[in-house]
Amino acid sequence: MKKILIAALLFIISTHLLGQSSKAGWADLFDGKTLNGWKKVAGDAEYKIEDGAIVGITVANTPNTFLITEREYGDFVLELDVKIMDTTSNSGIQFRSHYDPAGNNGKGKVFGYQYELDPSSRRWTAGVYDEGRRDWLYPLSYNASAQDMLKTGVYNKVKLECIGNTIKTWINGKPAAYVVDDADGKGVIALQVHSIGNPEMAGKKIYWKNIRIRSGVTTPSSFPGHIYVYNTIPNTLSAFEKKSGWKLLFDGKTSNGWVGAYKNQFPAKGWEIKDGILKVLSSGGAESHNGGDIVTKEEFSAFDLSFDFNLTTGANSGVKYFVTLTENNEGSAIGLEYQVLDDSLHPDAKMGINGNRTLASLYDLIKAEKTSRFVKQTGKWNTGRIVVYPNNHVEHYLNGIKVLEYERGSQAYRDLVANSKYKIWPNFGEAKEGHILLQDHGNEVSFRSIKIRKLK
Repeated sequence: MKKILIAALLFIISTHLLGQSSKAGWADLFDGKTLNGWKKVAGDAEYKIEDGAIVGITVANTPNTFLITEREYGDFVLELDVKIMDTTSNSGIQFRSHYDPAGNNGKGKVFGYQYELDPSSRRWTAGVYDEGRRDWLYPLSYNASAQDMLKTGVYNKVKLECIGNTIKTWINGKPAAYVVDDADGKGVIALQVHSIGNPEMAGKKIYWKNIRIRSGVTTPSSFPGHIYVYNTIPNTLSAFEKKSGWKLLFDGKTSNGWVGAYKNQFPAKGWEIKDGILKVLSSGGAESHNGGDIVTKEEFSAFDLSFDFNLTTGANSGVKYFVTLTENNEGSAIGLEYQVLDDSLHPDAKMGINGNRTLASLYDLIKAEKTSRFVKQTGKWNTGRIVVYPNNHVEHYLNGIKVLEYERGSQAYRDLVANSKYKIWPNFGEAKEGHILLQDHGNEVSFRSIKIRKLK
């Protein structure tokens, strides 16, 4: 009788707990025993079950393979545990993604958002990738504080939240990526086994378990306000960005907040605002010959500045900062410059010293270290970013990748200035504050989504 009573009590307790889970809206996507609700597509990697986990196993001579859910999901929180055995592997978790059986010449294609799993020295786990479409949206270099969170050989806790156009990720409880994007509102979830180039890498394993989802989520989880938001919707700020102190320097419609350099009003010619784009028009390549540079009315000290730019073939421009307008010089106003340039066709790329006049460089001072994969060619939008910290540490980014850093006002910085075209200007680039400038270098270049946050 005593055993019967204990069994009944345990049944009641377990039923109560299951009821609580149900009320919370959580549902298991994996029952720990079978692959019910999932199907393998697009490749020939192996999936099996070991000790209550789904195990993906690499196979030579096959493209990326995915185990996808049979259902689609829209707004949700997804949680699971993931184990990668060593630093040679790579994987990902697709979400709001899609499967095209006719893709890749009939082999099938999965495309859409991916939560990156990257144990390599790059350390981009919890970054957001767009599989089969746009490549990287949120390389984790945007949030270096989360780059060391993944541990190999043990289970790691993954969390992903999608609400409306907002995507947020966590790794082992650490907030990682924040993306605002409206490409997909729903889609499948998938577990990726990455293709391998070296046949000796066959047989590598990745483990997933405790996969659960809570659908229909409407209340977002908290996220630290200092983390950069990659927002693909032109000239907009999310409520989170506004709360975090971001403001638009270009509203997408007017020249409010801008004037011509050394002028009291916005240029009457040489610049165009149309279809949400602020464009400097072509005038044959002459520097500040047509409309001239434009500057913000407001001055800034420590800040985080982000901007999208689109180059025409062979174009040259720049985004300058700490512009004081005290030099009264001919041509473009003086300031530290994030170079905006078509490296492949504009001659300036081969001038200067060791490439210090190329795209995203600190013009004439420090070369931007970048790879071609993360440079979007002319006619496509790139995202530039300049961060000036209160301690005068400065960073340049291009499409999420940090390409250079330096200490403004340091002896190393002054030595660079002394060997540059700026040596004639006393204390160049060391002003306490200054304007932001968009350069008219006589070539057509477009700007949008110019936003800034003051740092304290």
